[in-house]
Amino acid sequence: MKKRQHLLLTATAGVAVFALSACGGGSAAPESSASFSDDVAGVLEIWGFNNADDVGQSRLDYAVSQMPDVQIVADNGGFDAQKFTALAAAGSLPDAVQMDRQFVATYAAKGLIMPLDDCFTEHGVDPNAQYYPHVVQDVTYDGSIWAVPQFYQPAAIMLNMRLLDEAGVSKDDIDTSRPEVLLEAVEKLYESNGSTPTTLGLDPRMPGQAAFWMLAYGGGIIDDSGMPTLDDPNNVAALEFLKELNDVQGGFAEVKSFIDTFDFFGANNQFAADQVAAQVIEQWYVNVVAGTSDQVEISAVPMRDLEGNPLAVASGTAFVIPATAQNPAAACRWMLHLTSDEGWMAAGDLRAENIAADPNRLNTGLFTGSPSADQAIRDKHVGPTGIAGFDEAIETYYAVAADGRSYGTSPAGQEIQVELQNAVTAALLGEKSPEEALADAQAAALRAYEQVTAE
Repeated sequence: MKKRQHLLLTATAGVAVFALSACGGGSAAPESSASFSDDVAGVLEIWGFNNADDVGQSRLDYAVSQMPDVQIVADNGGFDAQKFTALAAAGSLPDAVQMDRQFVATYAAKGLIMPLDDCFTEHGVDPNAQYYPHVVQDVTYDGSIWAVPQFYQPAAIMLNMRLLDEAGVSKDDIDTSRPEVLLEAVEKLYESNGSTPTTLGLDPRMPGQAAFWMLAYGGGIIDDSGMPTLDDPNNVAALEFLKELNDVQGGFAEVKSFIDTFDFFGANNQFAADQVAAQVIEQWYVNVVAGTSDQVEISAVPMRDLEGNPLAVASGTAFVIPATAQNPAAACRWMLHLTSDEGWMAAGDLRAENIAADPNRLNTGLFTGSPSADQAIRDKHVGPTGIAGFDEAIETYYAVAADGRSYGTSPAGQEIQVELQNAVTAALLGEKSPEEALADAQAAALRAYEQVTAE
């Protein structure tokens, strides 16, 4: 077996870290009812926690300090769906796994992970109080909660105020609830060299953010039962607008090629280089442009539905306990420590310390998936930056976090997303009409849903 990387935990916590063997979490058949007792000891095997930056490592250290009798063995490689399935078939999954929340319902439907309602109850945690309710909805399936969620990075529309001011466009004109006003503003802001864009009026982030736009238009991609709803007429209307939005900026092919040239994480990012006047982007990107704060003039406005209400969408990662876990009690406690207010505050404190030592960084907050942790970190560490536009952007992201919605959960969630991306790309390229593309996608997604639920 390929040698796994080992996550280094703090020695001061008194926890030994052992190399993973080939047997993982063991091959015993799952218990009918797992014990999540607070009296934990033994070996805890974890996989997928590969985001051990200052935010991750500080929470790991905190969790370790709270579990002195547990020996933690970690494979910090990234989650891989094929590997998960293979390890499940071999009965060798570890005790806790971090994965994107879109996978949770799929594995719950297949009986590969444990429901965690008793985990929360045993430790006195009310999920809908500890985490944003729409974040909890992301990991709820068939009446049970199947994962401990972490992170929630709401998206909004970041603005390049330098370009808006030059074009005489108001922030109020970048309003997704008024499509005609928005299109007119985008046309004023768009610039090109022949057929090649040089500045986008608005990058709607296609096809990845298509479902977000569909929610704004009153549609959705998954219903309450987990079935796909890709051919919803409101989704068609959203895709028709997105086609028009791309067409007034040279067409999707030209837009996509131009976006691929962006120095997204660099000093010459699209806001510093005036390559976008507006862009749908998640909260974490404020941290990226903060590194070039002397070169950009940003602000932000929320995405809005057609009735004018701000909205955001829950997305992010979560921790699950495989059905064959050998130490579910330790896994439960470890996951709750990582996502507790105390764990997040440890991360907020270290992040603030590191930011204070770097004159090129601003503290834009930490969006955790827990409203109480978000507020506590904001109250303690996030003050005025001295740059009005950044303060406006930070405030916008904090404000929209409360307006989050879930895309819904489905045992065919991954397949639904794939079919959606394919349909949006085909429609934006003009290969199919929006209605035809989404009808074809719905048929394929429904077949996948029926196949998964029939197993």
